[in-house]
Amino acid sequence: MAELTPLDEKLGEVLGLAQAAQDTAAKVLKMEGADDFKADLERMAQESKETEERTGALVDSLEGKKTAIRDLARETKGEASEMAKTYLADEEEALDGFEFLTMAEAGELGHWEIVQKMGQTIGEQQVTELADWAVGVQRKHFERVREASLELAVEEVQ
Repeated sequence: MAELTPLDEKLGEVLGLAQAAQDTAAKVLKMEGADDFKADLERMAQESKETEERTGALVDSLEGKKTAIRDLARETKGEASEMAKTYLADEEEALDGFEFLTMAEAGELGHWEIVQKMGQTIGEQQVTELADWAVGVQRKHFERVREASLELAVEEVQ
């Protein structure tokens, strides 16, 4: 297996998180009370797909490392999916789903900010440009799921 740099490892992680995010959005969409947020969840899933595609294209340009990075992405996706499965087991209400999404999106944002800083620090322009775009997307995702969680919390107690 190819020797991965810390940045290569982070690229594998964000690729896997983008893949897992699509599945999680679909799962939350099926929960009771999520209908009001259907457009947001569908947009987030689509943007996660675009993130996967853009990150995958960058990874594919890394000669000698793409297989190892994609293996790490699969592992990360599996771990993230297992966390979602554990957290959302037996949960039916959208509030529970959005609580999980708040944690997941915050984590994804943090990972992308790390990729952004690493890319900037070592002068990897392609990585930095991708991360600049992804950080903006992730900030919007985090804010939207946070807002939805708070809206659902109000409904829960009324």
